[in-house]
Amino acid sequence: MKSLATLMPSAALSLSLAMALPATAQGLPDKGNYKIDAVHSQVLFTVGHLGVSRLTGRFDGVKGEFSVDGASGAVRAEIDAASVNTGFADRDKHLRSPDFFNAAQFPKITFESTSANLAADGTLAGNLTLHGVTRPVTLKLSQVGAGKDPWGGYRSGFVATGVVKRSDYGMKFMLGPVGDEIEVRLNIEAIKQ
Repeated sequence: MKSLATLMPSAALSLSLAMALPATAQGLPDKGNYKIDAVHSQVLFTVGHLGVSRLTGRFDGVKGEFSVDGASGAVRAEIDAASVNTGFADRDKHLRSPDFFNAAQFPKITFESTSANLAADGTLAGNLTLHGVTRPVTLKLSQVGAGKDPWGGYRSGFVATGVVKRSDYGMKFMLGPVGDEIEVRLNIEAIKQ
């Protein structure tokens, strides 16, 4: 059995490391306004293909901001539709075409919240504008963490997940072979302003 004297240094080290790490999801982020850090955020989607597989892609161009006021907040985000990226250039070109996102005519995908519950097992509700159509959506929302960064700033991170039907937004090309229900996942890191 280890003595108290041998356990104390490791306990002190553990405590000091824990104090040096950013806060976790146990508490809400600081009140204030935040700007989405595009370098450390991801907008991902997954869709069924031919009923036998699933394809995941992302959008590389995302920007936006949100505000926090206790357990509630507000979000506004914009995605560059032409930034769709599945890792295959020919498919990405087709996704930008009028068959799918029609990025030339509808260059922006936007989301503006109507309510945000930042508490544990929260929700984010708002209006999603995609392919020129605006519809309400509700996403599950969970906080990843919040705290000071090594550069003297303060950051907060959230994950939002949900499902949207592309047919609800007038995107009906190849319904059946290409799934209608699109799983979305937003990994968002933001910097307090």
